[in-house]
Amino acid sequence: MDRRFTMIPKPQITIKDTPIDLAKTAADLFSRQAKQCVAGKGLFFVAISGGTTPGLFHRMLVEKPYVSEIPWDKIHIFWVDERCVPENDAASNYGAAKNDFLNRAPISKTQIHPMPGWLSPEDGARKYQKILMALFHLKYGQYPTFDLIFLGTGKDGHTASLFPGQKALDERERLVISVKGGDPHVSRLTMTLPVLNLAKRIIFMVSGKNKADIVKTILEFPKANLPAQRIQPLNGILTWLLDIASASMLSKEHSHENHG
Repeated sequence: MDRRFTMIPKPQITIKDTPIDLAKTAADLFSRQAKQCVAGKGLFFVAISGGTTPGLFHRMLVEKPYVSEIPWDKIHIFWVDERCVPENDAASNYGAAKNDFLNRAPISKTQIHPMPGWLSPEDGARKYQKILMALFHLKYGQYPTFDLIFLGTGKDGHTASLFPGQKALDERERLVISVKGGDPHVSRLTMTLPVLNLAKRIIFMVSGKNKADIVKTILEFPKANLPAQRIQPLNGILTWLLDIASASMLSKEHSHENHG
């Protein structure tokens, strides 16, 4: 038997009744992790994703009670991936986050670090790697350790902009690379697996009936070897936050024990 599939620690699975409950749980986790990290070391480094699912969660962050309890002045916000489009493009993850919460969050622009999707893909990847190395005080060959990373997954099992069958999945040196794929099929920037897997906590957020099949495959058929299954934190906690619709095809072992 392939040992890669026998040593993976089981992720935590939390299933909520509605997308609103899902978003509230994510906001609770964000707020709690931020306060703990700031109390412990003075700063909180978080990387967020795009897509439709995080929008509700992002909007909650600038509403009560969260907006007043999150230590915004000590947070640095990054992105796990970005489409190489202008920020006012509907496909821009940074643009969506600005509209959802960053324009209203009491946070300095110097603490917001969008991926430079307006540059050429190769230049953008190099520039973002330099930003990470500077802010995390890294030497070449070292990787950043994020306190919290939010991810999603597509119906093909991709996560961030790491798509099935692409060479990007095997990158072990660079922190950020350029790829092409997905919907829309455009050039993208993405953090690499070694960066993602060093995070102290990783949260997959998935909602909707159209994701139920891929969620079942990812969580119950490890030999599918999908990109989302390559998220295996080395020293961190992996949590899947699902709503009932996206969890509807899971076996009873997963769906009953974790519904709350």
